[in-house]
Amino acid sequence: MKSMGEAKGRTERRDAAENRKRILDAAIKLFEQHGVEQVSMNQIAMEAQIGSGTLYRRYKNKSDLCLDLIKDNIALLFEDIQVYLKEHQTASPRERLKGVLSLFMSFREKKLQLLTGVEEGALAGSHFQFNLHEIVVQLLNDMKTNEQTEPNTTFKADMLLAALRSDSYVFQRDVRGYSSESFLEQICLTFFPEK
Repeated sequence: MKSMGEAKGRTERRDAAENRKRILDAAIKLFEQHGVEQVSMNQIAMEAQIGSGTLYRRYKNKSDLCLDLIKDNIALLFEDIQVYLKEHQTASPRERLKGVLSLFMSFREKKLQLLTGVEEGALAGSHFQFNLHEIVVQLLNDMKTNEQTEPNTTFKADMLLAALRSDSYVFQRDVRGYSSESFLEQICLTFFPEK
Protein backbone atom coordinates (compact mmCIF):
# COMPACT_ATOMS: atom_id res chain seq x y z
CA MET A 1 0.00 0.00 0.00
CA LYS A 2 1.29 3.47 -0.92
CA SER A 3 1.83 5.98 1.83
CA MET A 4 0.07 9.33 1.66
CA GLY A 5 3.42 11.04 1.08
CA GLU A 6 4.09 8.87 -2.00
CA ALA A 7 0.60 9.54 -3.35
CA LYS A 8 1.01 13.26 -2.70
CA GLY A 9 4.39 13.27 -4.49
CA ARG A 10 2.86 11.64 -7.56
CA THR A 11 0.02 14.19 -7.55
CA GLU A 12 2.49 17.07 -7.30
CA ARG A 13 4.52 15.67 -10.19
CA ARG A 14 1.37 15.30 -12.28
CA ASP A 15 0.33 18.85 -11.35
CA ALA A 16 3.80 20.13 -12.22
CA ALA A 17 3.65 18.36 -15.58
CA GLU A 18 0.21 19.83 -16.25
CA ASN A 19 1.44 23.31 -15.30
CA ARG A 20 4.48 22.89 -17.56
CA LYS A 21 2.24 21.95 -20.49
CA ARG A 22 -0.09 24.89 -19.81
CA ILE A 23 2.88 27.26 -19.60
CA LEU A 24 4.46 25.99 -22.81
CA ASP A 25 1.14 26.03 -24.69
CA ALA A 26 0.42 29.58 -23.50
CA ALA A 27 3.94 30.75 -24.38
CA ILE A 28 3.80 29.29 -27.89
CA LYS A 29 0.39 30.87 -28.50
CA LEU A 30 1.53 34.30 -27.31
CA PHE A 31 4.92 34.11 -29.07
CA GLU A 32 3.21 33.25 -32.36
CA GLN A 33 0.75 36.14 -31.95
CA HIS A 34 3.10 38.85 -30.67
CA GLY A 35 6.72 37.66 -30.95
CA VAL A 36 8.99 36.52 -28.14
CA GLU A 37 10.35 39.97 -27.28
CA GLN A 38 6.91 41.55 -26.84
CA VAL A 39 5.53 38.92 -24.46
CA SER A 40 6.12 39.23 -20.72
CA MET A 41 6.30 36.46 -18.16
CA ASN A 42 3.18 37.91 -16.51
CA GLN A 43 1.25 37.63 -19.79
CA ILE A 44 2.31 33.98 -20.05
CA ALA A 45 1.16 33.28 -16.48
CA MET A 46 -2.21 34.92 -17.14
CA GLU A 47 -2.69 33.03 -20.42
CA ALA A 48 -1.77 29.75 -18.70
CA GLN A 49 -4.14 30.61 -15.83
CA ILE A 50 -1.47 30.07 -13.19
CA GLY A 51 0.11 32.36 -10.65
CA SER A 52 3.32 34.13 -11.57
CA GLY A 53 5.03 32.39 -8.63
CA THR A 54 4.26 29.01 -10.21
CA LEU A 55 5.71 30.22 -13.49
CA TYR A 56 8.88 31.60 -11.88
CA ARG A 57 9.43 28.42 -9.84
CA ARG A 58 9.70 26.50 -13.11
CA TYR A 59 11.37 29.18 -15.29
CA LYS A 60 13.50 31.92 -13.79
CA ASN A 61 13.21 33.98 -16.98
CA LYS A 62 11.92 33.96 -20.55
CA SER A 63 15.24 32.58 -21.83
CA ASP A 64 14.78 29.42 -19.75
CA LEU A 65 11.27 29.08 -21.11
CA CYS A 66 12.45 29.50 -24.73
CA LEU A 67 15.20 26.95 -24.15
CA ASP A 68 12.64 24.44 -22.86
CA LEU A 69 10.49 25.06 -25.94
CA ILE A 70 13.32 24.25 -28.36
CA LYS A 71 15.44 21.76 -26.39
CA ASP A 72 14.18 18.79 -28.43
CA ASN A 73 15.01 20.67 -31.63
CA ILE A 74 18.47 21.50 -30.26
CA ALA A 75 19.07 17.82 -29.51
CA LEU A 76 18.09 16.98 -33.10
CA LEU A 77 20.41 19.70 -34.41
CA PHE A 78 23.37 18.18 -32.57
CA GLU A 79 22.42 14.71 -33.80
CA ASP A 80 22.38 16.09 -37.36
CA ILE A 81 25.77 17.73 -36.80
CA GLN A 82 27.29 14.47 -35.52
CA VAL A 83 25.89 12.52 -38.48
CA TYR A 84 27.19 15.17 -40.88
CA LEU A 85 30.68 15.12 -39.32
CA LYS A 86 30.80 11.33 -39.44
CA GLU A 87 29.65 11.20 -43.07
CA HIS A 88 32.14 13.91 -44.09
CA GLN A 89 35.14 12.90 -41.99
CA THR A 90 37.42 12.83 -45.04
CA ALA A 91 36.44 16.37 -46.15
CA SER A 92 38.71 19.27 -45.27
CA PRO A 93 38.20 20.88 -41.85
CA ARG A 94 37.09 24.08 -43.64
CA GLU A 95 34.39 22.20 -45.57
CA ARG A 96 33.24 20.37 -42.43
CA LEU A 97 33.02 23.64 -40.46
CA LYS A 98 31.11 25.27 -43.31
CA GLY A 99 28.71 22.29 -43.29
CA VAL A 100 28.20 22.53 -39.52
CA LEU A 101 27.54 26.27 -39.81
CA SER A 102 25.12 25.61 -42.66
CA LEU A 103 23.15 23.21 -40.44
CA PHE A 104 23.16 25.80 -37.66
CA MET A 105 22.03 28.59 -40.01
CA SER A 106 19.14 26.44 -41.23
CA PHE A 107 18.19 25.78 -37.60
CA ARG A 108 18.51 29.50 -36.81
CA GLU A 109 16.21 30.43 -39.68
CA LYS A 110 13.52 27.93 -38.55
CA LYS A 111 13.72 28.77 -34.84
CA LEU A 112 14.80 32.41 -34.98
CA GLN A 113 12.41 33.86 -32.39
CA LEU A 114 12.94 31.14 -29.80
CA LEU A 115 16.70 31.11 -30.32
CA THR A 116 16.73 34.88 -29.90
CA GLY A 117 14.88 34.37 -26.62
CA VAL A 118 17.47 31.82 -25.51
CA GLU A 119 20.33 34.14 -26.42
CA GLU A 120 18.86 36.96 -24.35
CA GLY A 121 19.67 35.09 -21.14
CA ALA A 122 23.34 35.19 -20.22
CA LEU A 123 23.45 31.60 -19.01
CA ALA A 124 20.19 30.17 -20.32
CA GLY A 125 21.66 28.78 -23.51
CA SER A 126 25.09 28.10 -22.10
CA HIS A 127 24.93 24.31 -22.49
CA PHE A 128 23.73 24.68 -26.08
CA GLN A 129 26.33 27.35 -26.83
CA PHE A 130 29.07 25.39 -25.07
CA ASN A 131 28.43 22.30 -27.23
CA LEU A 132 28.44 24.31 -30.44
CA HIS A 133 31.56 26.17 -29.30
CA GLU A 134 33.39 22.87 -28.64
CA ILE A 135 32.65 21.62 -32.16
CA VAL A 136 33.76 24.90 -33.74
CA VAL A 137 36.99 25.01 -31.70
CA GLN A 138 37.86 21.45 -32.71
CA LEU A 139 37.32 22.19 -36.39
CA LEU A 140 39.30 25.43 -36.15
CA ASN A 141 42.12 23.50 -34.45
CA ASP A 142 42.05 21.02 -37.33
CA MET A 143 42.50 23.96 -39.74
CA LYS A 144 45.26 25.62 -37.77
CA THR A 145 48.63 26.10 -39.39
CA ASN A 146 51.88 26.67 -37.56
CA GLU A 147 51.76 30.43 -38.06
CA GLN A 148 52.20 32.15 -34.71
CA THR A 149 50.15 35.18 -35.73
CA GLU A 150 46.91 33.20 -35.96
CA PRO A 151 44.36 34.03 -33.28
CA ASN A 152 43.73 31.57 -30.49
CA THR A 153 41.04 29.12 -31.71
CA THR A 154 38.93 29.60 -28.58
CA PHE A 155 38.88 33.35 -29.19
CA LYS A 156 38.20 32.84 -32.89
CA ALA A 157 35.28 30.50 -32.07
CA ASP A 158 33.91 33.06 -29.59
CA MET A 159 33.99 35.78 -32.25
CA LEU A 160 32.52 33.49 -34.92
CA LEU A 161 29.60 32.49 -32.68
CA ALA A 162 29.06 36.13 -31.68
CA ALA A 163 28.74 36.97 -35.38
CA LEU A 164 26.12 34.22 -35.70
CA ARG A 165 23.91 35.57 -32.91
CA SER A 166 20.34 36.43 -33.84
CA ASP A 167 20.77 40.20 -33.66
CA SER A 168 23.76 40.12 -36.02
CA TYR A 169 22.11 37.66 -38.39
CA VAL A 170 18.82 39.59 -38.56
CA PHE A 171 20.67 42.86 -39.19
CA GLN A 172 22.65 41.33 -42.05
CA ARG A 173 19.54 39.69 -43.50
CA ASP A 174 17.05 42.54 -43.10
CA VAL A 175 19.23 45.66 -43.36
CA ARG A 176 22.14 44.53 -45.53
CA GLY A 177 20.03 42.20 -47.67
CA TYR A 178 22.11 39.04 -47.34
CA SER A 179 20.37 35.73 -47.91
CA SER A 180 21.15 32.96 -45.45
CA GLU A 181 23.52 31.42 -48.01
CA SER A 182 25.38 34.66 -48.78
CA PHE A 183 25.59 35.44 -45.06
CA LEU A 184 27.21 32.05 -44.47
CA GLU A 185 29.63 32.61 -47.36
CA GLN A 186 30.68 35.98 -45.92
CA ILE A 187 31.17 34.41 -42.48
CA CYS A 188 33.40 31.72 -44.00
CA LEU A 189 35.45 34.27 -45.98
CA THR A 190 35.87 36.41 -42.87
CA PHE A 191 36.75 33.75 -40.31
CA PHE A 192 38.42 30.99 -42.30
CA PRO A 193 39.23 32.06 -45.85
CA GLU A 194 40.51 29.53 -48.33
CA LYS A 195 44.27 29.67 -48.61
